[in-house]
Amino acid sequence: MDTDSDAPGHLIWNYFKGLTSFDIVERDDGYINLSGGARDYFSEYKDWRRHEKEAITYAKGRCLDVGCGAGRVLLYLQLKGLRGLGMDLSPLAVKVCKLRGVKHAKTMGIDDTGRFKSDSFDSVIMFGNNFGLFGSKARARGLLKELYRITSSRGIIIAEDRDPYITKDPIHFRYHATNRKKGRMPGQLRIRIRFMQYATPWYDYLYVSKKEMLEILSGTGWRVKRFIDDEDYRKNGRYMAIMEKAT
Repeated sequence: MDTDSDAPGHLIWNYFKGLTSFDIVERDDGYINLSGGARDYFSEYKDWRRHEKEAITYAKGRCLDVGCGAGRVLLYLQLKGLRGLGMDLSPLAVKVCKLRGVKHAKTMGIDDTGRFKSDSFDSVIMFGNNFGLFGSKARARGLLKELYRITSSRGIIIAEDRDPYITKDPIHFRYHATNRKKGRMPGQLRIRIRFMQYATPWYDYLYVSKKEMLEILSGTGWRVKRFIDDEDYRKNGRYMAIMEKAT
């Protein structure tokens, strides 16, 4: 990701430098949403949401943080004595991670997980709705099989996502319907992130219901051990999935 397309990185960098930072999420149907800003990327454990605190108790051994942002999860894992490696497509995010004290972080995207050797990790962590990074059902299934390969026999995935159907906005329901006509999953978003003069390329981001997640996992070697709902799940649809190896 070059500097002109690293909108998330510039967002994180500006906040790290003490500047107010909010980004815009633009969807391919023209829908635009102002995000919550960069603050959550820097939140300390005491300020985490309840379902995040509960989910992180499952982390063990060698941890891979996919889409590590400013390193909040990695810093917590280090305090707990766990070995963690962060990966993020944004070079600026990785730079901020290291400046904040993260020991190991690399500029890598989720498609780069194939570069790791078998049995490299015990836990894969995908906070911040980062199950969405899989992008589509087919891509998710392929990458889940790759995560199966690079994790140990006791490997787990701790992933957050959002149920796209928990909304009252007719604009989103129309988008779901359009996706179905295109043969896409209803919650498969085509978006880009904008911050100041910077903008990412367009990419797919995947919101799925719990039922849809179970369907995606079928045949990948993973199963859901437990779902943990956000305390405002009925309003925002956010939940964590604790996945374990099925075989």
